[in-house]
Amino acid sequence: MKAKRITIVSFAALFACLPFVWANAQEKQYPQPEPMKPEMSEYWTPQPKVVTPGNATTNAAMTAPSDAIVLFDGKDLSQWKSDKGDAKWIVHDGVVTVDKKAGDILTKQEFGDFQLHIEWQVPENITGESQARGNSGIFLQDKYEVQVLDSYGNETYVNGQAASIYKQSPPLVNAMRKPGEWNVYDIIYTAPTFTKDGRYRTYPTVTVIHNGVLVQNNTVIIGTTEYIGFPKVIPHGKGSIRLQSHGDPSLPISFRNIWIREL
Repeated sequence: MKAKRITIVSFAALFACLPFVWANAQEKQYPQPEPMKPEMSEYWTPQPKVVTPGNATTNAAMTAPSDAIVLFDGKDLSQWKSDKGDAKWIVHDGVVTVDKKAGDILTKQEFGDFQLHIEWQVPENITGESQARGNSGIFLQDKYEVQVLDSYGNETYVNGQAASIYKQSPPLVNAMRKPGEWNVYDIIYTAPTFTKDGRYRTYPTVTVIHNGVLVQNNTVIIGTTEYIGFPKVIPHGKGSIRLQSHGDPSLPISFRNIWIREL
């Protein structure tokens, strides 16, 4: 009888202590992550080797193949919209020039796997340095950015120079033409697939040919291309092609001859 009483008292004492233990566990504070800054996801070395692209007829655009969807033929922006309605960039002389006050433009049609051809020109009298020099971007499925920037004699963090997968993968080489000449991107993109719980089943991949030079070779994209912070996995279906109206103070760039082939 005495042994039984001791056991009961011991359990009673244990249960009496539980609220105190639980309260202490709830109140315990752990260190929080430091706030992210843009510089935390930038790196500058090694700088890609500079390669001079082959000569091309700089005033003549490559015609689209017969099975392509022509997104811009030099006449109008009927295939494009903005986040707030109609696309408002400036169409002139067969090209479209970024209007920085009008915001981004994106295709009305959405795409999965594709081959994209797009030509872009940095103004001959461009000024500025690093990211503030002809900055724009081409967002694949409105999620993953192939950087557009004047990287001709203009150093910046290498995962943010022209033809990088922004803040992820630098180009294999720097194939920029000098300001005033037309650059050409041919982009082959495979869209991701997702598991039921929102992870990548297969990652998005991209190959980029810049002025005839391979600069991204079936590169795996590990998530969204963030300016601040690291890539995120956001499940999605088909998406638009977005052209960025960047807020840098340099002169705006121009685009021409944009077409896409669904794969």
